[in-house]
Amino acid sequence: MIDGKSIRNKLIGDEQERAVSPVIGVILMVAITVILAAVIAAFVLDLGGSVGQEAQAGVNIEVDETAKGNVSVEVTSLGNSDHVELSGDVSGDAAASSTGTTNTSKMELGVGDTVRLQKDSGLSESSGTVTAVAVIQESETRTQVASEDYEGFSS
Repeated sequence: MIDGKSIRNKLIGDEQERAVSPVIGVILMVAITVILAAVIAAFVLDLGGSVGQEAQAGVNIEVDETAKGNVSVEVTSLGNSDHVELSGDVSGDAAASSTGTTNTSKMELGVGDTVRLQKDSGLSESSGTVTAVAVIQESETRTQVASEDYEGFSS
């Protein structure tokens, strides 16, 4: 005959074995509650939206190391940026530009714009660095997207 007490003891376990399961259950419930609270707080407080994006743009800088000493800067894409600015050893003087602008200190380049800087107009030294910086105006984010060194342009 089947004894109900012996079957119950096998299924439930004795006094020591039963205490392990509730402790593990409580720990798991507390962990799940903490994780759920963190996820809900992130959505409610919108903590994920405060992370800003870096400005992105595609820029090619080519240096012609011949006697003419040209540095060409071409903007191929803007990505999430509003425009691209030039910095580095670039003077505020004249530079040949497809934008019609000749002052590099205020030049905002867009997609398809090409600027050619020469050693006598646009480059401040016979050697240095030209840097392209992508700009997002709304968040005032500035990110260097390209840089090229030039050296030893002869006179």
